[in-house]
Amino acid sequence: MSADADTASVVRLERRGDIALILVDNPPVNALSHAVRSALVDALGEVGEASRVVLACAGRTFFAGADISEFGKAPKAPSLAAVIAAIEACPVPVIAAMHGTALGGGLEVALACDGRIMAGEARAGFPEINLGLIPGAGGTQRAPRLMGVANALDLILEGKPIDALRACELGLVDRVTRGDLVEAACVFASELKKKRCVARLAPPSPPDAETLDAWRTTAARKRRGQTAPLAAIDAVDSATRRPFEAGLKRERALFEDLVAGSQARAMRHLFFAERRAPRVDGLTAAPRRVGKVGVVGAGTMGRGIALACVNAGLTVRVHDADAEALSRAAHAMDQDLAVQVKKGRLAPAEADDRRARLIAADDASELGDCDLVIEAVFESLEVKKAVFETLDAVCRPDAVLASNTSYLDLNAIAASTADPGRVVGLHFFSPAHIMKLLEVVRGARTSDAALATALDLAKRLKKVAVVAGVCRGFIGNRMLQGYQREAGLCLMEGASPAQIDAAMTAFGMPMGPFAMGDMAGLDIGYANRAALTPGEDFEPAAFAVHDRLVDAGRKGVKTGAGFYRYAEGSRTPEQDPELAPVIEAAARANGVKRREVSDAEIVERCVLALVNEGATLLGEGVAQRGSDIDVVYANGYGFPRWRGGPMFYADEAGLSTVLDTLQANARRFGAQWWRPAPLIEALAAGTGRLSTHEAGSDAGLAPTRPVADVNG
Repeated sequence: MSADADTASVVRLERRGDIALILVDNPPVNALSHAVRSALVDALGEVGEASRVVLACAGRTFFAGADISEFGKAPKAPSLAAVIAAIEACPVPVIAAMHGTALGGGLEVALACDGRIMAGEARAGFPEINLGLIPGAGGTQRAPRLMGVANALDLILEGKPIDALRACELGLVDRVTRGDLVEAACVFASELKKKRCVARLAPPSPPDAETLDAWRTTAARKRRGQTAPLAAIDAVDSATRRPFEAGLKRERALFEDLVAGSQARAMRHLFFAERRAPRVDGLTAAPRRVGKVGVVGAGTMGRGIALACVNAGLTVRVHDADAEALSRAAHAMDQDLAVQVKKGRLAPAEADDRRARLIAADDASELGDCDLVIEAVFESLEVKKAVFETLDAVCRPDAVLASNTSYLDLNAIAASTADPGRVVGLHFFSPAHIMKLLEVVRGARTSDAALATALDLAKRLKKVAVVAGVCRGFIGNRMLQGYQREAGLCLMEGASPAQIDAAMTAFGMPMGPFAMGDMAGLDIGYANRAALTPGEDFEPAAFAVHDRLVDAGRKGVKTGAGFYRYAEGSRTPEQDPELAPVIEAAARANGVKRREVSDAEIVERCVLALVNEGATLLGEGVAQRGSDIDVVYANGYGFPRWRGGPMFYADEAGLSTVLDTLQANARRFGAQWWRPAPLIEALAAGTGRLSTHEAGSDAGLAPTRPVADVNG
């Protein structure tokens, strides 16, 4: 298709009396592609004798932002800035009619107009901060002129859209309508007597130095390690201290620096990776209809899963063999809904509707009419197999049976049913109704229909789904073992828990490994290791202190002491002078000579342990693609998004450098845990990247085993 035909197909110019209606139709989200930009500039030049212009979009939304297919490519004229200049240069007033979502560049287009009207259900915002960027087409200069510096910064730094009423209250838009949007926009347009260009408004008063410092401190705390928030503050401050055109230049310079930086590259990588992750090559089966979900197990995880499902509009039956546990779960879920109402996040009527769809099932037979059942009982293979034997007997033959196991062999669990094809893993992360990640585990005999159903459920629950093969711990927890191992060994060798935790939080992790262990409960790992072979499945010296603490009754936050001490009712870790002798005794017992361990060594060892294990399981085919591993760690384990995930981080460091370090560590600490992954060796010898590698692709290395047979 020619460029002219392309642009003509996405923009229509219609007449409504003396009003020119420019209607954009670029499904699915009216992205501001090159074709749209070109057509908009052309249409603005053809309004002729019109006295007003209304700019609107067809379909479900106003401009929802830039065209993501153009990310990383050379820009094509006209730029978004040129479109905005054409709007402001239009000799008659232009009114933006906004529905759906007006995001990023879409909102910047609206801000260039002389008036803005929003549909009642519409939302508007600047999500650029979530990609390591700031608005780059005047958003940081126009928004403060309309809504004030503080409100503009809130909108930009939060990266979340606001609703129409709030946008009107803040002055971002002029009107909100519940009626026909285009008709209301035409009425509004007829009332405008002259141009009201935002760029001509007086700039807001400059914030004082103390206020600027407070904003910077808050931004640094909320988005630790990121450069974009500080650039946003700089750009918005420029709107108060420079002429408009100079402010635009400052904004653009900051934007271009961010675009070229590693943080924006990392966050763009995750943006696309999260959209690729649920895709499975060759999967064409249609998902089965799921309206009613069963949950077996009324503990913390079961309750969270039930809430996640009921929040998505599903009917949920919760079963537990312990009647008291079932009663406690019902009360806890009721309280959660009540809290949501109290905070204004949920209407009372909606909370009542969700309560009505949460049904306690005293007997497993009550799960018989469920379309999908999720097991969330104690992490014991024998217990889970017994549950699946029961489910196999009471559930419909076409019902999908899912296990929430975080470590165990899904194939062994599936073997306890007559039809292993209907068994799939759904590894939720706690709290399950809040955490976004969902590992969807495909067993050796999981059917395409069961897998498609699981992925469709993940979408309905608004989870970020990643498909994994079967091995102990799947993707996330298998890699976590290496991370915890190196943290434990650094502890034995001379670092303190506080030093290690501080080093990892400075790297960007939300919590250090020892504070995280205390929060989860040290007895959980203790019980998991009981089923493993020391020296073969894990390094016993790395967990010697952990085991001594559990044996002494120090299981973490829930007992008031673990690696740290906790005041009654508090989760804030406090240093414990009694811990040092425990560490020193464990080191002596394991023949470890203590020394000074630097923060740099801690970070290098902990992160490269993740990288090496991730590359190993990618080579084995447990993960479909390297970017999936990054999605798991960014969404489930708090790996800093601005570093892109372990695989992207290794690529940025350079795989040859990573390989050299792994080989050096193998010589220094032993090859058992530091032998470089064959995939790293293969990719380092060429130009490949871990973050873009796909299992089975040609990198001089084929998967060592088929995905379904990786049983670890």
